[in-house]
Amino acid sequence: MTITRRSARLASLVAVGCALLAGCATVGPTANPRVPESTSSALLRPGDSLTIALQSIPDPSQHNVQLDEQGLINLPYIGNVTASGLTAAGLSARIRQTYITRNYYTTIDVSVTVTERYVYVGGEVARPGRIVWAPDLTLTKAVQAAGGFTLYAKETQVTLVRDRTAYVIDVVLALRQPEQDPHLVPGDSVQVPRSPF
Repeated sequence: MTITRRSARLASLVAVGCALLAGCATVGPTANPRVPESTSSALLRPGDSLTIALQSIPDPSQHNVQLDEQGLINLPYIGNVTASGLTAAGLSARIRQTYITRNYYTTIDVSVTVTERYVYVGGEVARPGRIVWAPDLTLTKAVQAAGGFTLYAKETQVTLVRDRTAYVIDVVLALRQPEQDPHLVPGDSVQVPRSPF
């Protein structure tokens, strides 16, 4: 009689424990990981579009350029200039110094304006590719700009890559709680995986 009571009590405790574990397993995350600010968001990177004005010279000019895959831009007389990894001010100084060092001009004013920067959205979205970055761009807005999720998207396991570190973001949670929706910086990459179901 005592053994049967103990067995019944043990069975009920195991059932309660299993129910609690099952309930815990179905609860989603309460917070997305905190994505730190990029240490290099001000630095130029491949894909950035720039306007470069050359002034205080006999033939002032303005050039619309885009950093190529190697982070280079091409300018009259001096050819390729490495721009990737510099700030706009740093690139301005490099261009000015290159023109003077190569004796094309003795004095020149150079201004560099960043016109467009990008983030990248790939995987299970309607239109994967580059999205123009804006200061208020969040992960959910980037997905919407890419046409939204496809039918097969795994919305709770979206990967955000920043400065070579990956963060898994639950976009469903971010839509419910806007404070859980990380702001993107230029050069971020968002990858939406395919759900196995």
